Formats: sequence, C-alpha cells, structure tokens
Amino acid sequence: MMRWLLLLLAVLALVQPASAQDRMPPAPYAYTQLQDPALEAQARELMHTLRCLKCQSQSIADSDAPMAGDMRHQVRARIAAGQSPDEVRAWLISRYGDYVSYDPQVSATTWPLFVLPIVLLLLAGTILLRRLGKRAADDAA
Repeated sequence: MMRWLLLLLAVLALVQPASAQDRMPPAPYAYTQLQDPALEAQARELMHTLRCLKCQSQSIADSDAPMAGDMRHQVRARIAAGQSPDEVRAWLISRYGDYVSYDPQVSATTWPLFVLPIVLLLLAGTILLRRLGKRAADDAA
C-alpha cells in the first residue's frame, strides 16, 4: 500500500510542473491588440514571420500555444516601447535561436542549409551527365 502511495506521489510530482504553465493567465498583449493601428500592423506583420517553438508548423500569430501568446506579448510590448520590428526579431533570435524565424539569415550556424542543396544538385547533375555520356558512348560503339 505504501509503495503505491509513494509511486502516485512521484507521478503527481512529475506531472504537475508540466501543466503549471498552462494554468497561468496569458500575458497582457497575448490576445490584446495595440491601440495604435500602425504599431499593431507592424507587430502583426512580424508575428507572421516568427515560428511558434511549441507548434513548429505555425506562426506565433496563428498558434494558440501559451508560448506563442508569450511571444506575441513580447513582440507587441517591444514595438509599443519604440523598438523596430528588426530589433525585436534580432532579440527573439538571440533568445531562441535562428529557428524562430521563417526567414533565416546566412550565419555561421545556417550556411550549410543554404550551401548543401546547391552541392547536392551539382553532384546529381554530374552523375547524370556522366551516365548519359557513358550511355551515348556505348550506343556509338
């Protein structure tokens, strides 16, 4: 009996922190637009270019995940404080990494993503040309 009680307490101790964040109220700007329509337009445009780190396939503008709400709050609060969308994007990238942006920049960590497809296309083209050249030489002989 005591063993089951300890097991139950251990499971509850592990599950509770995982659900604690979802119970917190959303940040003030998570679902509230800015009063200035021009600033809200800047914030919305930026939010559509940022990836929700929890959903990974949705922008923070489209996601209902609590983390996306916190990121929307950060975007709106920083734009309301006078930061430009590029400054907010740079801050989010420095905090969460290049993956947060749908428009990654070439950097020390992302250059293979830009170079590797070109290398693979050149390799495939070279193999294809050699095989076609070899076939043409075999047909001619």
